[in-house]
Amino acid sequence: MTQTLTRTLGKIEQAGAASSLLSIRRGLEKESLRVNQGGIISQRPHPSRLGSTLTHPYITTDYSEALIELITPPHLDAETLLQDMTDIHQFTYRNLGDELLWVNSMPCILHGEDSISIANYGTSNVGRMKTIYRVGLAHRYGKMMQTIAGIHFNFSIGDDFWRNWRTIRGSTVPLRDFKSEGYFGLVRNVYRYGWLISYLFGASPAVCRTFLEDRDHHLELLGESSYYLPYATSLRLSDLGYQSDAQAAIRVNLDSTQAYIESLTRATTESYPPYEEIGLRVDGEYRQLNTNLLQIENEYYAPIRPKRTIQTGEKPTHALSKRGVEYVELRSIDLNPFLPTGIDHPQILFLDLFLLYCLLADSPAMSDAEQQDCHTTLKQVVERGRDPDLFLTIGNQKLTELGSNIMSHFEILGEFLDQHGGKGYSGAVRRQQEKFNDSSLTPSAQVLEATRKYDDNFFNFALAQAVKTGEYFENMDLPAEQLRQMSQDAMDSIDRQRAMEQADRIGFTEFLGRYSNQ
Repeated sequence: MTQTLTRTLGKIEQAGAASSLLSIRRGLEKESLRVNQGGIISQRPHPSRLGSTLTHPYITTDYSEALIELITPPHLDAETLLQDMTDIHQFTYRNLGDELLWVNSMPCILHGEDSISIANYGTSNVGRMKTIYRVGLAHRYGKMMQTIAGIHFNFSIGDDFWRNWRTIRGSTVPLRDFKSEGYFGLVRNVYRYGWLISYLFGASPAVCRTFLEDRDHHLELLGESSYYLPYATSLRLSDLGYQSDAQAAIRVNLDSTQAYIESLTRATTESYPPYEEIGLRVDGEYRQLNTNLLQIENEYYAPIRPKRTIQTGEKPTHALSKRGVEYVELRSIDLNPFLPTGIDHPQILFLDLFLLYCLLADSPAMSDAEQQDCHTTLKQVVERGRDPDLFLTIGNQKLTELGSNIMSHFEILGEFLDQHGGKGYSGAVRRQQEKFNDSSLTPSAQVLEATRKYDDNFFNFALAQAVKTGEYFENMDLPAEQLRQMSQDAMDSIDRQRAMEQADRIGFTEFLGRYSNQ
């Protein structure tokens, strides 16, 4: 594989296309629970000074009113990306009142399902659909798993690269279709190698007891009120997370855009008896959008998604079918509680390398059996990744040995990028390589070490870290002009929501029917 990568990079260099590999556009989406000073999930509505969660371009909510989601636009420069996320954090903290943002992926103190308020997006048809979708998630999976937070990394590469890559590969298909094929190859390879991300960046080896109340689990007691697995890396991605029998039965075909769309379409149109029992409308109130395996495409949990910017009210699969894949969304990243924004510059550079490698490496079609092996391997790593004796299902090698072998490819790619205008890629690889030599350097090990300093109480560690992060942002200055503009953006978003609500000309039932029939 090393020789294959070297030959591929040689062809790219010979074609004068090396610099086009650096035309990477990245965006971040970061979720965080709002909590009170005692670390209990907030019972307050989304702060109005942060704007409308329906129409604000970079501050919204995910599942619940308390689960804030902060979004950057795409950036070509990784440092600018991080600064943008930092600025959004500063503005958010300024408008939280006496609340904090929880900085761990696994949640704070919860007082059962009733303590988790479903996000409210207003009375427009689009807003009602977003809320009812979440009501459906509550009936199908429960609310507790919806309090888990993470970071999504959006990644695309410029058309100059794709034109060069198409020539190098000797393809004659239209550029849009060639790009989609390439992105789906990347997606399949993320399934194959995505366990690396959980090992290197997983930061959720423990949970608060309140998250597990009335749930079957195999975690071990840590101290008096926490649970963990000794070698876990990312319990967020384990069976404690967004899992169900219905989700496990869905097989999404990743071999092409059309196959992907067809498999998701089946799941969103095939009624599922257990969901029929929930009911669609009871006493005039919607319990879910429909009784199908998936209410909408986004209900399917995946570590990575091929994406296309959608128009208001448009299905994601409709956008993919009409305009092809625009970017991918890597969804398997935990919040790092030791970093103010949950992620830092070296990690972003490594994610660049990881996704570029997945794009350039051979990516044959993926059978159901291989996809299941990938799922099994990921489960091994999220639950036992730091076990020095762990053999992975994929490759049948020790994690440390297989990881080090793959890192040698990243080292070659990192050196190539640095030679052609990149900055810091080789250093980013070396920093991650060390974690395969010493698992105590992983965020998951560091979280456990810090938790032990708080008498094995994960909650106390997490609350202290949330307070520390809040103080960090409160002590930063946000330029007056930028503060004014961000405040104006919030007010403008409220005006846009009102306009949407006033512009609706059809009832919700008709709107939902039109959406479903796309």
